[in-house]
Amino acid sequence: MTTGKKVAFHTLGCKLNFSETSSLSRLLEQDGFVKTDFEEQADVYVINTCSVTDNADKECRHLVRRIQRRAPESMIVITGCYAQLKPKEIAEIEGVDLVLGAAEKFNIVDHLKTLTKGDSAKICSCDIEDVNTFHASYSLNDRTRTFLKVQDGCDYTCAFCTIPMARGKSRSDSVASVVQHAHSLAASGVKEIVLTGINLGDFGKGLEGGKKREETFFELIQELDKVEGIERYRISSIEPNLLSNEIIEFVANSKKFMPHFHIPLQSGSNDILGLMRRRYRRELYAEKVALIKQFMPHCAIGVDVIVGFPAESDAHFQETYDFLHSLDISYLHVFTYSERANTAALDITPVVPVHVRNERNKMLRNLSHKKQQYFNEQHLGETRKVLFEKHGKDGMMEGYTDNYIKVTTPYRLEWTNQLIDWELK
Repeated sequence: MTTGKKVAFHTLGCKLNFSETSSLSRLLEQDGFVKTDFEEQADVYVINTCSVTDNADKECRHLVRRIQRRAPESMIVITGCYAQLKPKEIAEIEGVDLVLGAAEKFNIVDHLKTLTKGDSAKICSCDIEDVNTFHASYSLNDRTRTFLKVQDGCDYTCAFCTIPMARGKSRSDSVASVVQHAHSLAASGVKEIVLTGINLGDFGKGLEGGKKREETFFELIQELDKVEGIERYRISSIEPNLLSNEIIEFVANSKKFMPHFHIPLQSGSNDILGLMRRRYRRELYAEKVALIKQFMPHCAIGVDVIVGFPAESDAHFQETYDFLHSLDISYLHVFTYSERANTAALDITPVVPVHVRNERNKMLRNLSHKKQQYFNEQHLGETRKVLFEKHGKDGMMEGYTDNYIKVTTPYRLEWTNQLIDWELK
């Protein structure tokens, strides 16, 4: 048992990473560590990395340098997707003591017990094919909404993506286990659960993964809908080809599943979707959006899109822009394509110049702003329930309506973690 040692965490990347960091924190706290803020002095610093953005390497190095200036005797542990993909590269960063790959991050307590400062960095990793277990995790006490990981890994082979190499094959928790977690979270006072995963709609392949589906995502949401005490669920992100019509209809009729979908598109051009190895065409995407709006005209729909993928001509980009403009969606998450080692996209030509990628990103971010404004304006004068966050900032507090419209108001302690009827103005 480690008594009183301080540990601090920093998370890069997605909601799934935040839920896993929270679980790593609980493991270390159970072993006697005391969690402290990342800007404070700590005995151990854990950086949970990401591989999706192209500056993972820079961010990681920058954070390590900051820690070394502040606390040169502290242990530095790097884990997450970047640690699985490039462990040797990370181990060579001056100051790093331990690199934990995908299979080892949840064994962090055991690894820390055998670690000595000053030795060369220890790498605990394995081939991603050997990663065949599922570790449930969730964020708690960090915010009003809890991110509950129900699925991990991915069996898709999208041309731009390193996540299957970083997280392994698609595997997931069982329906019964997820429901049990939801009951525990309800008992702890959590009002909203965001279901997260790498390929959430692929839920049901069991703890070790495999070709045979044991359960389905639709079965999962049906059971979660029955859990007393949880007032809201959100589906973090779901592939359009896995967003079945029955899921859409179920959410429309549910009191607990919020009218809010986040559906990756990546490109509005069928040519580019084919090169990306996506598993749908734009026609299917348009059908899904139309069906959602038919059942839930008030529903928020967020879209992921990548600009500057190899071979994306001006005409292809214009197709994407016009397609997004025509869709009844609420906001965009725009990603600028960046080259990734060992991905199929590296063999596709011609390469789009970086300044063109950046121009396209700006155009779509402007479109996103207009879409968000238009969506918000449609609901002015309506009264909708807002769940306010626990944490206030600069005397203000934030919350979201059921359909994901952000509300900011002067901080009131009695409103934290409460659902408040709010007139949108």
